[in-house]
Amino acid sequence: MDATSLRAAQAPLKERYRSDPGTARIPSSARGDYRDTEVTATVDGFAGPIRAGLHTATGGTGEDACSADLLLEAVLACAGVTLRAVATAMGVDIRSAELAADAWWDARGTLGVDRSAPVGVRDIEVVITLDTDASDSDLERLATASERYCVVGQSLAQPPRIVVRRA
Repeated sequence: MDATSLRAAQAPLKERYRSDPGTARIPSSARGDYRDTEVTATVDGFAGPIRAGLHTATGGTGEDACSADLLLEAVLACAGVTLRAVATAMGVDIRSAELAADAWWDARGTLGVDRSAPVGVRDIEVVITLDTDASDSDLERLATASERYCVVGQSLAQPPRIVVRRA
């Protein structure tokens, strides 16, 4: 897809969202269950079921996906797609890219060993290495726009309310 095709695909959407802002509220959902007997939750993902379980640092076997890794995968996917869309719109040619996301979390907080230890992923860093002839200023604009428009990144930067409730 080139910049002209991207603009053509997005133009009617942008116009609809400007004229009727309510149509821009897009629902998202995820579904899963306890189909396995271990301490796991199986989530029905886009590419098939993903069985998440305890990390080895919290008593897991290492055979299941770690929720922290799944979170980083979501951040990386969103940042990568966003950067590529922005590059396409800007007409920046990217020959190839390597994407990486890294963070840390403290098992003491997750296991309740130390109430002062944080629970959750901290200090997420996304690094996207591009093979491109883009100027430094274009690369800076790509990075800034990618950070600004990455839905998953912004959801973590300005956390949504999360409610766990009985059905």
